[in-house]
Amino acid sequence: MPKNILHMLTPHKHVSPFDVNQALDAGYDSVTPYEQVELDEVADLVQDVIFSRPPDHGTSSAIFFGGDDAVLALDMIDTAKNALVPPFTCNIMADPAGSFTTAAAMVAKVEKALKEKSGTELKDTTIAVFGATGVVGYCAAVIAAMEGAKVKIVGYSGVARVQSRADEMKQRFDVDVEAVDGSSDEKNTAIIADVEVILSAAKAGVRVLSLDQLKSASKLLVAADVNAVPPLGLEGIDVMDDAAEIEGTKAVGIGALATGVFKSKTEYGLLRQMIDAEEGQVLDFRHAFELARKLVNEG
Repeated sequence: MPKNILHMLTPHKHVSPFDVNQALDAGYDSVTPYEQVELDEVADLVQDVIFSRPPDHGTSSAIFFGGDDAVLALDMIDTAKNALVPPFTCNIMADPAGSFTTAAAMVAKVEKALKEKSGTELKDTTIAVFGATGVVGYCAAVIAAMEGAKVKIVGYSGVARVQSRADEMKQRFDVDVEAVDGSSDEKNTAIIADVEVILSAAKAGVRVLSLDQLKSASKLLVAADVNAVPPLGLEGIDVMDDAAEIEGTKAVGIGALATGVFKSKTEYGLLRQMIDAEEGQVLDFRHAFELARKLVNEG
């Protein structure tokens, strides 16, 4: 019986200890780190992996891409896929900085809260995403847009950076998102006046919206924050809140740890899926959302 071996690649100085622990707990016999890996090195590494074993042992080898850049991780996935030489294969997965699984769990939790609170479908909402130039916010925006929601990505320094992200999302995923200027409290208050959902994935320890601002958002149904470092991104939402009422509003809040439970379950589940696979798997944030939605709905 071949060993289940995970080759963990990152463009950074270190791989994530979180991902190493998850992989070993999921059942991998060995996790080997490859650090400061550049995109043009990926194909050779992949072919070393696949040609070292007979084709019928291919799915016992897997490659995991980390880092903190969602687009680079997706480029690495594409490069790895193109380097496969059938019938030689291996499993491929990316979760840079935990962003794919965090975003997936966040959107899945919001989707469930919307249905339970008001019978509203995600596709029928307008969503403001704060922190969309970061990996979690970027992926959450794309997932929500793919599900049919009207998505606004908010730029804390103006519209230029988020417009670039919006253009990239359109080019890469064929989704339309609106870039909006969130460079002042007044502008942010105006933005959230017209949304049913707020997703906050800004830098840890940065307050994005005050409770007074949330109270002013009359259409708001659900707000989710993935920041667990005080001050939290959305005032009035505790890290443990799981669709708890937000004081002075008709909305409910989802805190970082309520999402985090399902982030971990989703990453574990995808890793386990590769171990159990009979055919080669290629897993990104779309597969993460599919699994997160299932796990969240199962409770």
